[in-house]
Amino acid sequence: MNAKRFFRTPKGLLILVLALLTAIAAAHEGVRLVAPAVLGAVFAAMIVDAPILRLRHHRWEFPDGALLTGLIVASVLSPHEPWWVAAVTAVVGIASKYAVRARKANVFNPAVFGLVATFYVFNTGQSWWGALPELATPWIAALLAAGAFITWKVNKAPLVLAFLGSYYLLITLTAFAGNPAHVAELYRAPDLHAALYFAFFMLTDPPTSPPRDRDQIVYGAITGTVGYAVFTFVGAAYWLLAGLLAANAWDAVRRLRRPTRPTPAGARPA
Repeated sequence: MNAKRFFRTPKGLLILVLALLTAIAAAHEGVRLVAPAVLGAVFAAMIVDAPILRLRHHRWEFPDGALLTGLIVASVLSPHEPWWVAAVTAVVGIASKYAVRARKANVFNPAVFGLVATFYVFNTGQSWWGALPELATPWIAALLAAGAFITWKVNKAPLVLAFLGSYYLLITLTAFAGNPAHVAELYRAPDLHAALYFAFFMLTDPPTSPPRDRDQIVYGAITGTVGYAVFTFVGAAYWLLAGLLAANAWDAVRRLRRPTRPTPAGARPA
């Protein structure tokens, strides 16, 4: 596939969108500050993934999934983390693609798995700087426009709406029924930007999210509910990520319980 055709695919468009958002955010954060982590995460992930793809598919392929994993990992971690922390986190995420699988597909979103798995090892900070939280309020329109476009291209609108609806419904009910100050921060930057970036660019990952609308609604609701519960009762900094890992696990069980279709006579298995 040539470059022009690739960048018309959902994955190619996502790379372009994330690269643009990362560049905008980096210009504000400081290119010299964020570049080591971005380059470290991206190149480490790609260097690890490329030979594995070669062994599995018997040909060299561009590790576009690893590129996305590296971009997301670096954009979520604090830019003040050492570059090698971002690199290790991205590599752990790539390793999870091949270590934890169900029906020939990876179970967990690689970037999310890496971020949670290394959280306690390195005591990492997560600023979600790639979601533009430090920029002026109108920039949230750019995040919304880019996110809505990607969501439409990958056909995940029910998933995003189910997540945002369940997550903010529970937060709003908590504000009315309990202590509003406890959840007020979730309506402001950087937590609002983080939730939108998470919903549009991490939750919608095609390999680890269901294609059917009904399953997407359940998947999104699980993510929102578990994420809210982790924030409320545990207080862990990775509450959104924990919600997605729970939904990943549910979807893996769903796939494993689904009856396998017999291979037609004379056909070779994929």
